[in-house]
Amino acid sequence: MRSLRNRLVVTFTIVAVTASAMVAGIGYQLVRGELLRRAEISAIEDVRDVLDRLTLPIGTSDLLWPNDASVTDDDLEGLVQSLSGPDRQVVLEYGQEPPRLSPGATLGVADIPDELRARARHRLSYQTLVIRGEPTLLVGTDVERLTGSGATRSTGMSLYVFLSMRNEERVLANLRSALVQAGLLTLVIALTVALLSARQVLLPVRRLVAAARALGAGRLDTRLPVHGRDELAELTATFNETAGALEQTVSELRTLEAMSRRFVADVSHELRTPLTTMTAVTDMLSEEAERLPPDAGQAVHLVVREIDRLRVLVEHLIEVSRFDSGAAVLHTETVDVGDALADCLEIRGWTDRVKLTVPSGLTYPLDPRRFDVIVANLAGNALSHGAPPVLVSARVLPSGLEVMVRDHGPGIPREALPHVFDRFFKAGANRARSNGSGLGLSIAKANAELHQGTITVKLGDPGTQFTLWIPRP
Repeated sequence: MRSLRNRLVVTFTIVAVTASAMVAGIGYQLVRGELLRRAEISAIEDVRDVLDRLTLPIGTSDLLWPNDASVTDDDLEGLVQSLSGPDRQVVLEYGQEPPRLSPGATLGVADIPDELRARARHRLSYQTLVIRGEPTLLVGTDVERLTGSGATRSTGMSLYVFLSMRNEERVLANLRSALVQAGLLTLVIALTVALLSARQVLLPVRRLVAAARALGAGRLDTRLPVHGRDELAELTATFNETAGALEQTVSELRTLEAMSRRFVADVSHELRTPLTTMTAVTDMLSEEAERLPPDAGQAVHLVVREIDRLRVLVEHLIEVSRFDSGAAVLHTETVDVGDALADCLEIRGWTDRVKLTVPSGLTYPLDPRRFDVIVANLAGNALSHGAPPVLVSARVLPSGLEVMVRDHGPGIPREALPHVFDRFFKAGANRARSNGSGLGLSIAKANAELHQGTITVKLGDPGTQFTLWIPRP
């Protein structure tokens, strides 16, 4: 969300600043061009006006030629002064005489570019220069006169006027400063408008995010008000429709799941009574199996084994139904872990098949019945599907109780490791008809999670190792 807001703000700001910079740049160039054009026109008009009013007797073959005595230094100095001014300096060249300069002039013949001097021989020319760090407009021309026959001839006089552009540059500097200030103000306004616009645009998106999170948290009745007819309003309406369809689907699934759980629980409980009777009968038959004919005795052993398998399956289904219905609760007490593990193995007749390693006096708070179920399933799985030696060890770490069950069999296929705790999962085709129900490991994991703990599995070299971890309460 923040990233989207930042992108909107940055994009809006870049567009606004770019547009402002383009407008300011174009405006500055237009003002600058017009200001310089007016200065050039003014300087050129002044030079032309002075030359048009020039009455010195120079340049006509039927009057006087250059360097004639009647053209005095005072006349030339007067012409220079008529073109001079506070921001103007004049260089006048006439014949072979030394150049005349404006009083107090700092610029002279050396500052006139050859290129401009060449152009000035044919027409009035001008050029903008930077002389000694100061912008200057230089206007130059050769003075010409008409002869008696109407021909145009050079008089031998050249005028060069240096016009300082300080005032124009000052105006342009003030304009640049004003444009920079306006740009900064535009940037502030653009950022403010961008933030407000992003907030206004992203507010419905934030509401959609919050609603989606609420929907994901299980509040399926979450809906949003629809405002307007734009794309966001359409998206909000689509969200409401999707949420409604999801609520209906989840409600139907929950109903079906509840019915399925109830069915499994009812069937398991209904099977318990006949199984009890069948177990009692098969116990009697198993005692007489040795005195029966071989075929009949084998059939009795087969029936006993399958009824025992069915009994385990029913018990596991009843246990699973308790977890699914949320009826499973912990009854925690401080337990001697060594005694609990030894009792678990002894009751099932596994003492001589499992090596137990537990420090003496190791106690820990846990539910003894559920702890017994966990260890019985892990050890039974190792005995049924692994190979000796089967090792069971326990220790208390700073983080909690750790119980490890390790066998040295062929091990579980690596691709089956992520699924070993799934219900009814059996690794390998040869285990499809094993005595296990396929629920033992999932029940063990559920009991561990009821303790807020976990069970992990990893391959050994050889065999498989299951590790039960129960945190400190």
